[in-house]
Amino acid sequence: MDEYQQLISVISLTMGVAWASGLNLYAAILVLGLGGSVGGIDLPESLAVVQDPAVILAAGLMYAVEFFADKIPGVDTGWDALHTFIRIPAGALLAANTVGDVSPALQLAAGIVGGSVTSVTHAAKASTRMLINTSPEPVSNWLASISEDVAVFGGLWVALNHPVLFLIGFVVFLLLLIWLLPKLWRGIARIFRKIGQWLGLSKETNAALTGAGEATTELAKPSPLVDALQGLDSLHQSGALSDAEYATAKASVIAEHSSAGAS
Repeated sequence: MDEYQQLISVISLTMGVAWASGLNLYAAILVLGLGGSVGGIDLPESLAVVQDPAVILAAGLMYAVEFFADKIPGVDTGWDALHTFIRIPAGALLAANTVGDVSPALQLAAGIVGGSVTSVTHAAKASTRMLINTSPEPVSNWLASISEDVAVFGGLWVALNHPVLFLIGFVVFLLLLIWLLPKLWRGIARIFRKIGQWLGLSKETNAALTGAGEATTELAKPSPLVDALQGLDSLHQSGALSDAEYATAKASVIAEHSSAGAS
C-alpha cells in the first residue's frame, strides 16, 4: 500500500510540475525551491538543485518580471511567444527529475510526458491570452494573469498534499483541453485573417465575406455545388471564415447554383 501511495505521489508531482510550468515556470520553481529549502517539501535528490539560493533568487527575479509583463495587453502575448522556447524544455526537465532515482528510460519517459503536458498547457494559456487581447480593456488580462498565478500555487499544493484529488482534476483539465484547444485555434486563425484583411493580404477571405468576389466565384461557377460547399467548409474549419461569414457565403453559393440551374 505504501508503494502504491508513493507511486501516486510521484505521478502527481510529475504532472503537477509539468502543468504548472506551462502556466508560470518561475512560480513553479519558486514553490518547489522555497518549499524544499524550508523542509515543507521532500524533493527527490535529482530535483534538489531548485533549493539552491541562486536558483530561488533567479526564479524570484524572473517571476517578478513576469508578474508585470503578463498583465500588459500585447506584451503578455510576446512574453508567451518567447517562453515557448523556455517553458516547454524546462517543464520536461523538471518532470524528468521529479521521478527520483529510476532508470534512464523511465526518466526519459517522464520527461517526454511532462514536456507534452507543459506544451499543451502553454498553448492553452498563450491562445487564451491572445484572444483576451482583442478586448481593449486591461482588466481581463489582470484577472487572467492573477488566476493563473493562484492556480499554480494552489495546484502544486494540492498535487503535493492531495495527489489523488489533483490527478482527478488533472484528467478533467485534459478533457477540457481536448474540447477547448480547437476552438481557441480557430479563434486565433480569425484574428490573423482579420489582420490579413486589414493589410490587404487576404483576397480569399475578403471574397468569402462579400459572397460575390473572386474566391466565391471560383468555388461556385466552375465547380459543382458539392465542391463549392466543401471549399467553403474548409475555409470555415481552418478558421478563415467565422460562423456568420460561412453561413453568408454558403447561402450565396447555393443561391447562385440554384439560379444557374433554373436558367
